[in-house]
Amino acid sequence: MGGMLIETEATPNPATLKFIPGRAVMDNGTRDFATPEEAEASPLATALFDLGDVTGVFFGRDFVSVTAAPGVEWHGLKPDVLAILLDHFTAQMPLFRGPSADFSVPAAEEEIVDNPADADIVAQIRDLIDTRVRPAVANDGGDIVYRGFDQGKVYLKMQGACSGCPSSTATLKNGIEQLLKYYVPEVTEVRAV
Repeated sequence: MGGMLIETEATPNPATLKFIPGRAVMDNGTRDFATPEEAEASPLATALFDLGDVTGVFFGRDFVSVTAAPGVEWHGLKPDVLAILLDHFTAQMPLFRGPSADFSVPAAEEEIVDNPADADIVAQIRDLIDTRVRPAVANDGGDIVYRGFDQGKVYLKMQGACSGCPSSTATLKNGIEQLLKYYVPEVTEVRAV
């Protein structure tokens, strides 16, 4: 079986660990599972939730981050998670069930419709988020998704390890808001949705 090594990294959220299989996980986008129901779209996410001690699974481009239930010790859970991930990646099983399952955003999510007049501003904001914000957040095992721009307010969604961190709202307010205001003077506020 040898040859496959999954690295593990801590994240700012002590309940969340990042598992790096050394190969691509998602071809494009990211996917966040916060409940066993959401996880039904993915056999891998389902297997992780089935351990009973997992409350969140997040697929990034080259990692899977897993959030343990409150009070669960990682030293007991980690071998089980590693075993599931090893089985999955060595067998090269599909990440999602069915052909239509590979989408990053559940269709039911509210999308704030951007005003066409703001197209240039929106393009700048999206570019900054993709080049400056997301790489930093990915290091922490999460992702930030642009959700819309409306009258100076930028709406962003936190995913993965970021959604549960106490620091994430502060990060969002201070770091990202300052960055966006600096480059895009039209931005007045950043809000998490």
